[in-house]
Parts: sequence; C-alpha cells; structure tokens
Amino acid sequence: SFAYLTRGIPYVSCQRETSSSYPLMQLYSSVLTEPLLLLLHEMRTLLSFSDVSVLCVCAEGHPVKRKKGPAPKMLGNEVCSVCGDKASGFHYNVLSCEGCKGFFRRSVIKGAQYTCKNSGRCEMDMYMRRKCQQCRLRKCREAGMLEQCVLSEEQIRLKKMKKQEEETARTSAVATPSPAPEMPPLAPEQQEMIEKLVAMQKQCNKRSFLDRPKVTPWPQSQDPLNREVRQQRFAHFTELAIMSVQEIVDFAKQLPGFLELTREDQIALLKTSTIEIMLLETSRRYNPAIESITFLKDFSYNKEDFAKAGLQLEFINPIFEFSKGMNDLHLDEAEYALLIAINIFSADRPNVQDHELVERLQQPYVDALHSYIRIKRPNDHLMFPRMLMKLVSLRTLSSVHSEQVFALRLQDKKLPPLLSEIWDVHE
Repeated sequence: SFAYLTRGIPYVSCQRETSSSYPLMQLYSSVLTEPLLLLLHEMRTLLSFSDVSVLCVCAEGHPVKRKKGPAPKMLGNEVCSVCGDKASGFHYNVLSCEGCKGFFRRSVIKGAQYTCKNSGRCEMDMYMRRKCQQCRLRKCREAGMLEQCVLSEEQIRLKKMKKQEEETARTSAVATPSPAPEMPPLAPEQQEMIEKLVAMQKQCNKRSFLDRPKVTPWPQSQDPLNREVRQQRFAHFTELAIMSVQEIVDFAKQLPGFLELTREDQIALLKTSTIEIMLLETSRRYNPAIESITFLKDFSYNKEDFAKAGLQLEFINPIFEFSKGMNDLHLDEAEYALLIAINIFSADRPNVQDHELVERLQQPYVDALHSYIRIKRPNDHLMFPRMLMKLVSLRTLSSVHSEQVFALRLQDKKLPPLLSEIWDVHE
C-alpha cells in the first residue's frame, strides 16, 4: 500500500479489497487516539469501504501500542473492523465484536495454522467469518489486532488471583476499621459540673413525684359530651404542667451564674425557655413501644388523651414527632441536663438585657456537651450538631404552643395564674 510517512508523524492506510491505497490524513500526534478510531470507522460506513486498516507507526516504523486508559464511550452503532458485526468494544487494540475477539485470542494461544480454499482472497463478512478461518485471522491482523495484547492462560490465572487478593484486602480493610484515636478525658471541672446537673435534676423530679397525689385524677368516664369530664381532664394536664414549671424554675435557680443575672433577665429567660424545656422533658418520657408519654412514672398518655384534654392536633402531632426524633438519638441523663442548661442560657431571648453575661454563662455547658459527646460517641461526629439542631426545632414548637394557648383562650379555658404569667406574655 501507499505509505505516507514522515519522521514522527503516523499515517493511516485506507484499503479496499482491490489493494488500492489512499492517503487519508496526516496526524500530528505520536499515537492515534480512540476517539479518532471511532471517527475513522464512521467514515468507513459513509465511504462504503469494505475495510479500514489503522496503523500507528512511530519514527522507526514499529507499531505503537494504544495508550492505556478507559475506552471511549460506545455510541451503540459501531461495527466490528473484521466482519462488520456489531462491535462490543476495543479488543486487542481494535474495535471488534465478541466473536472476532474470541477467535483471535484462541488462534494466538493455540498458534493455529489455517488454510484458505480460495487462495486467501475471501471477502470477510458475518457469513464468511465462519467459512474461512485463514482470511478471518488475516483480516484481524490487517485491522490492527496485536498478538502481544493476548494474555496466556497462565497470565489470566495470575491476573485473576491478583484481583481476588486486592478484593480480599479491600474487604478486610472495610470490615476491620482502624481503631478511633483515644479522646482526652473530661476536664475535672466539667465532670464535676455534669454530675451536679444530673443530681439537681433528679432532686427536682423527686419533689414533683412526692406531689403526685395532689394532681386532679384523670376521669374514668369516656363521655365526650360531659362538660365536667372535659374540665377535669384539662385541670389534670394543667396541674402536671404547673409541677413541670416549678421543676424548671428550681433547676434554673441552682445553675451556677443564674442568680447573678438581674431579676428582669431571669424572668425573660424563664418565660421563653420553660415551654421548650417542658417539651425536652416530655421527649425523654416518650415510650415508642406504646407511642405514649409517661409523667410521674404512672401517668401515660397517647395522642387521643391529649386531644381529650382540649389540645389541638396541630400541637399534639409535632410534640409526638419531636419526642420520637429525640428518642432516636438515645440521649442519657447528662446530655439532657446539659441541653436544658444550654437552652436556659440563650442570649437571643426577647427582653434579655445583658446578652454578654448570658452568653458567658452558657459557654461552659456548650463546651462540656461537646467534650462529653466526643468521648461517649467517638465515631459519630454529627451528634453534637444534631443535638443543637433539636434546640432550633424547639423554637418552632414554641411558636406552635403560643397558637395553642390562644386557641384555649378562645375556648374560654382559663389557665392557672402561674401558667398564664409564663405563657401569656401579652396579658
């Protein structure tokens, strides 16, 4: 064939079966790339060539291997360079079908010698590839298939073994993660602060438990139209709420630094944080097995009970959803106590005057919670931000609660003085 070659510039030979040759283009790169191979095979279809042979030749005239790397994305209409069947990809340096790939590999491994009945002049297509093996092998080589690309059985076996070893090593690395680095223990002052917070909470809860007999009993009657029964249920819930508020106030007064604040700032913090802390306390009493909330160890209530007491579903459903989400975090007593302290010392509350002092009082609890979580849950790096985001959710629930209080007033249900003072800030 006609050779059009200068030093360092490969050439492309496009041959018909008549052996006529056409110089197609000069390529200004050392190796013919795969996208260009696809282009040439597309041109073969357009020009109706029976064959397109692509040779990549360096300056010394030796074939150059195609660059390693992923093959170009198949378009779906590529044809085999040997027989014209649908191509499945690049095999042994040539775009070919699975049949010609397997035929070339078997022929090379076995060192097969074939004989053509037509003196090597068979025109190769999908029919003739089964009839003449010699011409098919010749066509494979003319198309550019390289024998050095064919792996022997031993090479294939070693390659599979290496792949299995790599897979095993990767699996074992995932199965046995490296141990987490040891976290430094809590500072002595943080440990002491956490222990005091938990003890304070238990003491406040104990006082409420002793006052349990004073709570108006939950009525046994199921008559929804009985006004006295509805009022008794409402009184039962409001009395439980009063006990909860008293717990929170007692707990806040014992927090280091709280009494350093002015009386106005103490009231401002408690008015806006009380309902949020009540919801936090409610969530730790949630029982997912029966979807109920238990107060004072013996009083359990589901959504229907809350509704019977006069609360709206628009308030009940978010309470239970929040409680379920908190339950999924599996927080312990120390984490709940720290969250409550952080919630109380929120400097962005309305009517707070000394923002700087409130922030300074809050910071030790934030630091202690962060350190405590890193030690208790060393592999869960998102737990700390997740817990702080729950405080953001409480702000939303607090707004819903304000709407509930307004609805109760419309129903002419009078709140006790303590609850009215804490919740109904507009009166």
